[in-house]
Amino acid sequence: MVKKAKRSAENMNTKLALVMKSGKVTLGYKSTLKALRQGKAKLVFLCNNSLPLRKSEIEYYSMLARTEVYHYSGNNTDLGRACGKHYRVSSLAILDVGDSDILGN
Repeated sequence: MVKKAKRSAENMNTKLALVMKSGKVTLGYKSTLKALRQGKAKLVFLCNNSLPLRKSEIEYYSMLARTEVYHYSGNNTDLGRACGKHYRVSSLAILDVGDSDILGN
C-alpha cells in the first residue's frame, strides 16, 4: 500500500515536471484564484500544509469553475521542488498541459 502511494506520488512529480517544461503553469495563491475566476485553469494543485481558509476558498472556486483539485501529499517546499523552483509553492494552476498526460488520471 505504501509502495503504491509512493509510486503514484513519484509519477505525479514526473508528470508535473513535464508540464513545467512543455506546458503553461501559474504559481501561487493569487494567480491560481485569478485563473480559476477566468476559467483558464485545467487542474489545481494544493499542498498539504496550506492554510485551511485558503484551501477551502480554492476548492470553492474550483467547484464553481468545474476544475479538478489535486491534493499534493507533500508540503509547500516539496511542491516547489517538484516544480523545479527554489522557493515554496502553496498552490498552482495548470493552464496548458503541453506534452504531459496529467489530466488523464
